[in-house]
Amino acid sequence: MANPFTLGVASGEPLPDGVMLWTRLAVDPLHADPRRPGGMSPRAVDVRWQLAEDERFTRGLRQGQIQALPLSAHSVHVRVDGLRAGADYYYRFRAGGQQSPVGRTRTADDPASTRTVRFAVADCQRYEHGYYTAYQHLAAERPDVVFHVGDYVYESRQSARVVRPLGPVPGEIAKLHEYRQRYARYKTDPDLQAAHAAAPWVTTWDDHEVLDNYRGRGDGSEAFLKRRAAAYQAYYEHQPLRVRPQNGNLQMYRRRTYGVIADFMVLDVRQHRNAATMLGSAQEQWLISRLHTSPVRWRVLVQPLFFARRFVPGPPPNLRPDSWDGHQDQRARILAARATGLVVFSGDVHNAWAGELKADFLDPGSATVGVEFVASAISSMPPETDGEAVLAANPHLKFFDARRGYLACSAGPEELRVAYRAVDFVDKRGAPVRTVAEFVTDGSGLTLENSSSK
Repeated sequence: MANPFTLGVASGEPLPDGVMLWTRLAVDPLHADPRRPGGMSPRAVDVRWQLAEDERFTRGLRQGQIQALPLSAHSVHVRVDGLRAGADYYYRFRAGGQQSPVGRTRTADDPASTRTVRFAVADCQRYEHGYYTAYQHLAAERPDVVFHVGDYVYESRQSARVVRPLGPVPGEIAKLHEYRQRYARYKTDPDLQAAHAAAPWVTTWDDHEVLDNYRGRGDGSEAFLKRRAAAYQAYYEHQPLRVRPQNGNLQMYRRRTYGVIADFMVLDVRQHRNAATMLGSAQEQWLISRLHTSPVRWRVLVQPLFFARRFVPGPPPNLRPDSWDGHQDQRARILAARATGLVVFSGDVHNAWAGELKADFLDPGSATVGVEFVASAISSMPPETDGEAVLAANPHLKFFDARRGYLACSAGPEELRVAYRAVDFVDKRGAPVRTVAEFVTDGSGLTLENSSSK
């Protein structure tokens, strides 16, 4: 067999005693025949996996075998349990006489741990808009875990602005084999592969993994539900998830807890959404219950959409309906929980923001009940935004930056710290990274510790 590991390796969904390992076999990642995704023959392939405590695979070796099936585009999801909490491990695969690259993963901390957690937040990586140099730098930082808050791929036709072409499928995608090809296109990127191999990931989706600005069941048509089911299947095939799609649905909201430091509550703002609700009643009840009862220092919402009120001066709509400004009542119920140590991480808007969450956003003097950090994008082009005018119109918003990048974060017993890491360009390779702002919170608001201008 030719090299089947062209899409790299990944791990994710860390628990204190286990992780998920992932790869997908693809000897020809962009193969056009829907009956042979990845250029693979339509038969099962035996895949060996190994996990150890060292990169030479000599200590604490675990190993096993699993079949990569054509039904799942020869993707592999290996659940490894019985591991030590808060520990680094290394893993690799073997198939068809070929061996994969080695990946590093890490289990979540012990439930009683007070250790500081190091994590990164990334989002929005439109392939044709530029290179993923930011991921090269993120990988070098080797965080404990990476959270991806949506728009992992874009379903739309190739943008008018092309730094690098999408390749053989430049049009809008809607069928399973097209979604598979689009994921394969993105996952051939070496910097994305490096970031996956450097740390376990926990992902959630936004809209472009299916269709721009879609809500729930869309128009309710059989055609849309078939398209959504295909998109969800392809998403599962390309992420190290613990659950698989069932009847066209995929359970996405969940929590990942690190000791008594942080409860990361990962939200799904698309699948259960309609005109009346962002999350649906079951997810909202789950979330508010966790906010009330979670015995941790930081209650962290990991989700795609701008959470704070953001009035944008100029022509309407001044409040963007696809954000949480389109579901103000549900947002108010979440904030009314008055959860201590509330932190929200968001994405979607292709610019970086930071702000405070207010009991009443129309009253700047009202109580601060949390903070929000918005990641910009790995590569996706930003919209034209008058950042200074938006900051002036929203006193609770404290920071804006238009560069591409990611968030490098740490959460400890006393404080949570967020560094905005940015590159100045993505239209060619080799951009250096720097911290353009760093914020710290003790749970009572934001403090800017340092910043740098372009």
